[in-house]
Amino acid sequence: MELAEIKVSYQPPAKQDRIKVTCSKDAERFLRNVWSDQIEFQEEMYLIICNRANEIVGYKKLSSGGMSGCIVDLKILFGVALQCAASGIILAHNHPSGNLEPSKADIEITKRIKEVGKIMDIILLDHLIVSVGGFNSMSDCGFI
Repeated sequence: MELAEIKVSYQPPAKQDRIKVTCSKDAERFLRNVWSDQIEFQEEMYLIICNRANEIVGYKKLSSGGMSGCIVDLKILFGVALQCAASGIILAHNHPSGNLEPSKADIEITKRIKEVGKIMDIILLDHLIVSVGGFNSMSDCGFI
């Protein structure tokens, strides 16, 4: 029986290309440059990977959903984080409605991700909710 070879590939950006995240606004500014054009129409979830110096070493769109939700698969999220040797992660998803308040589901998944991250020594730095008109940081609001 022949099995498929699994290949893991990651090439970090050059040191001078890294953006340091010192506050939620830094993460939001970065996300505005990479977010798809579906921000008002379809909920999406992004993951930002940070090193120990809180520099962004990469990002990945984790999922796309409908107008009112998207799936977050923790195995995929942490698989990507581990492949990139993440020390910290920032999650972000949009609310096409423009409402920047976290839902009960947003708060619950954030708690789960924070707990799993603790076990793996990957710090959940923030979870942002973005819309065309602004953003909300769950860390700044005390949910993390």
